[in-house]
Amino acid sequence: MIRRRVSILGSTGSVGCSTLALMDAAETAGTGAFEVEVLTGGANIARLAEQARRWRPALVVTAWPAQLEALNAALAGTGIATAAGEAAIVEAATRSVDWVMAAIVGAAGLRSAWAAAGTGATLALANKESLVCCGPALIERVQRSGGRLIPVDSEHSAIFQVFPAEAPERVARLVLTASGGPFRTLSRAEMATITPERAVAHPNWSMGAKISVDSATMANKGLETIEAAYLFDMPSERIDVVVHPESIIHSLVEFIDGSTLAQMGPPEMKTPIAFALAWPDRLAWPAPRLDLAALGRLTFEAPDETRFPALGLARQALQAGGGAPTIFNAANEVAAMAFLDRRLAFLNIAAVIADTMGRVTNSGVSSGSDDACDAALAVDAEARRMAESIIGRLARAA
Repeated sequence: MIRRRVSILGSTGSVGCSTLALMDAAETAGTGAFEVEVLTGGANIARLAEQARRWRPALVVTAWPAQLEALNAALAGTGIATAAGEAAIVEAATRSVDWVMAAIVGAAGLRSAWAAAGTGATLALANKESLVCCGPALIERVQRSGGRLIPVDSEHSAIFQVFPAEAPERVARLVLTASGGPFRTLSRAEMATITPERAVAHPNWSMGAKISVDSATMANKGLETIEAAYLFDMPSERIDVVVHPESIIHSLVEFIDGSTLAQMGPPEMKTPIAFALAWPDRLAWPAPRLDLAALGRLTFEAPDETRFPALGLARQALQAGGGAPTIFNAANEVAAMAFLDRRLAFLNIAAVIADTMGRVTNSGVSSGSDDACDAALAVDAEARRMAESIIGRLARAA
């Protein structure tokens, strides 16, 4: 039986909810037993309180101070401690546990992931922006503390399960698979009319709105390329992306002898979460089974970086190094949210990223030093200001 004392940062989001659902299923099946120390969430107080009443954590934190009164009311009589604000989330992330799920979306999750990385716990990292913004420093921090970083993105989990950590020189190439999103067959002219409603309707995965937009632009695959380079110490020229619409093969590792190993499974986020939760063991839970005969075929195609330029921009950022990946990520976050708010056209998301990358100074942030988190956030803030300025200029010109 898997036993863990856990904290979940971002429990009300898609990954956080899936984590708790998986824990519940494992406990019901008698294959897991979990003690929850911390739950943190955002403005969805009803969901956060419901989770707290089920799992009885020592502490529940909302990111929004204005919601603290509502949280206290929802948990009245339970004896569960509450707090609010970013500083409270960061403090909660330092509590002693076996395992931390870092699932706060965007650069907002960087400080808490950084805090958790220094505790010696196993850090299950679903917040890709933490790796993109200061990956080498974050990995070093986890290692210095005696902890272990386990990637939760399905692609990096797939590679992690196959990658020979004891002999990395045996690896020739990493191949990340991409669904291609909902618009992979559309022309640039057709993409000019895309609405937020269409962009968040992913054909395979159930994800949050921002992540779904990243899939639609393929910015997510650019971010994942940067992550893979840091996680597996692999140069960008040895990381490829292939479009695989069925989303059954989650990534592949090619070896120097010509062999290629792939990790496969249905498009279900609970699978990489279960792997991270149980590592180095495996967790038995009512997982969906892969029926290859029913699938019939698996297809692949090269990504079109002309129609999806965000992928190429991410590679440029990775090759430039320093703060360039942070700038890419910040500009993408701002542009994606502007699109969701109907302030920016879909095709202008990549244009804003490219313009921001050309205008913000690329100062180094991934030095491996203890101040790397603060340095990354300073570059992040500058890039966000520039991206908002560019979006405003485009709006005025429209």
